[in-house]
This record gives sequence, structure tokens and C-alpha cells, in this order.
Amino acid sequence: MSLRIATFNVENLMNRFDFSGFRNQLHQDRVLSLYEIKDEADYRQLERARAIAHTDDARQLTALAIAATRADIICLQEVDNIEALRAFEYGYLFKMVGSGYREKYTTPGNDGRGIDVAVMVREQTGHGLPIEFVRMQSHAHLTYADLDLFTPELAALGEQPHERIFRRDCLELDLRVGGKPLTIYSVHFKSMGSPRNGMDGREATMPVRFAEATAVRRIIEQRFGTEQAPRMRWAICGDFNDYYERIVISGDAHEGYRFVPASEDVSCLNVLLADGFAENVVSRREEMDRWTLYHTRGPAERHLCQLDYILLSPELARRNAVALPDIVRNGQPFRTPFPPGQEVVRYPRVGWDRPKSSDHCPVVVELNVV
Repeated sequence: MSLRIATFNVENLMNRFDFSGFRNQLHQDRVLSLYEIKDEADYRQLERARAIAHTDDARQLTALAIAATRADIICLQEVDNIEALRAFEYGYLFKMVGSGYREKYTTPGNDGRGIDVAVMVREQTGHGLPIEFVRMQSHAHLTYADLDLFTPELAALGEQPHERIFRRDCLELDLRVGGKPLTIYSVHFKSMGSPRNGMDGREATMPVRFAEATAVRRIIEQRFGTEQAPRMRWAICGDFNDYYERIVISGDAHEGYRFVPASEDVSCLNVLLADGFAENVVSRREEMDRWTLYHTRGPAERHLCQLDYILLSPELARRNAVALPDIVRNGQPFRTPFPPGQEVVRYPRVGWDRPKSSDHCPVVVELNVV
């Protein structure tokens, strides 16, 4: 009997408006920058109208992507709060999958914008196995000092030992599936951001993600014991905002795109994959077919990469040695170049850049858990 586990960054599932763009142009939507806006009251009125008009299409597409995973458990990133999640599930997802995800879990994390990790769980799997809640634990409170993870590299970024490790949270969820234990770690690591101090955004923020990845590993090893952890049934799911390989894109739609795979020597994933501590099940797919996000800063900087991961414990990986994950790309905008043979039929109303289901793609894997 099997269980389907998924992860998906749903890109700003909010139930409030963000008016900070009036004073900070970096936060201002591009369509509003086309207009002369006389004062903040006008800006707020226009931003409400823009957000509402955009959101309905976007959330229909988000729901279609989630429905396509057919997941029994789905870890979500960039969720405003439980109220936003309930409204989305009732108003959008319910229309596609019915009364599916009755159980929803999230806690306030450390993100300055208030976007949190969350987990939605069915009452039973598609094969009828009961899914029972046992325990939930937030780790948002942990500091660098708590786990002895403060480094000179972090100090150089202006971090302090007393500051919290996780930029959002590592949400630990204990479940029983068909009577058997399963622990989910739902994460969303530090974003790369823009270039700074002569380094690209990925390199500049790498020490934070290394600390987050190390903290997740410490949490698991302290929970189960270093020797026992590989024998336990756990999965780490979420948006790591990092990659150890990517597909560099050149060319254009007129002359044809070229896709060249490239590897990275340094990645926070190394912390969790080293010594066989966990397995990235997406690595079982073909090298050119593992990407979950299209990154671009214009024609000079474009690549496809995997930012969204389901890492299995050695025990779960061994029990599911031939399980092959799916990546749902039908909600990607038309500006995303697909390597040859990977083209998909987009959902209705997907645009060139927006609306879209998210900038990320859901990842899902079906596991034997009994």
C-alpha cells in the first residue's frame, strides 16, 4: 500500500495586501510603475484592484497543479497563515479534489514577510490507509548558538550567535500511516537574493543555507540518534533555494535554445546528502529532467535548476528503490524554455509570464510505507 508525498512552493499565498511598494520601488508591481500615482491612497486602491484581479487566475492554476500531484501529504512553502490556507483549500482546491485535505498544519516562522511553511494531510491515503496525527514541533526558535553553528562566514554577513538559524522554520510532523510511523520535516531555506559585495546572490547567502541544512541534520540525529537515524522513516521536503546542478540556457526562440548541464562544487545539499545521510529521489530522473524552476535575470543569465526537494531517509529510500518522482510543470508560464521532449500542455489561461501556478513546480513521489 502506498502514500503520495509532495512539496510545492505556492508563491505568496497571502490573505493581506502589501502596500510597501509605494515607498520601495523594489516591492512595486511592474504594472503599477506604468502609471502616475498621485498619493498613497491612490496607490492602495490600485494595488488592491491589481492583486485581486491577478489572484483568482493564479490560484486556480495553483490548485490545478496541486490536484495533479494526487498527493496524500503535501508540504507547502510561502503560506501566509492558516486562514489563507483554509480559504484557498475551500474556495479553489475543494472544487477540484473534493473534501481532501481536512488536516492543515503551520506555525508562525521567522520570515520578515510573514510567509510560512505548512503541511496539508488527507485523513487517509488513496488506497485507504488511515493517516493519523501524532505530534508537531516547530524549530523556528533555534539559534546558531543553540546548535553551535555560528561560523566566521556568518559573522562576515553580519549575523550574530543569538540570531535564529531558520529563515522560516523546520516544521517537524509525526504521523502514523496505516499504523506505521512517518516523520516529515517541512523546510524553506534562505533565498539567494541579489548580487552583493562582489558575489552573486547564491554565493553571498550560502553560509546561512549551510547552517540551516546542518541544523536539520542535527535535529534528526538528536531526535533518533546518529546510529539509528538511517533506520528510521523520515523525509525532508521543501524549497532549499539551492542546487548542485543546473541546466544553462543560451540561444533564443528564433534561432533555437541550447541546454548545457553544469555541476556545482558547493551546495548546502552536500550537508544532507553526504555519507548517504539522505537521498534526493529526484536524482533518479534523467539529468536534463530534474529541474523545478526557471531562473532568469535576462538573456545573459538563464538556467533551469532543482530548488524543490524530497529527501528520503536511507530506510525509506531502500524500501522504495525504484520509486520515480513526478514533476508537475503544466502551470509554468510560456516564457519557460523546455528542453527537447519535455514540453507539456499548459493549463488554461497560463500566460507568458503570468498568470501561472507558481514560479516553482510541485514534486511528488509515491512510496510504499507498510
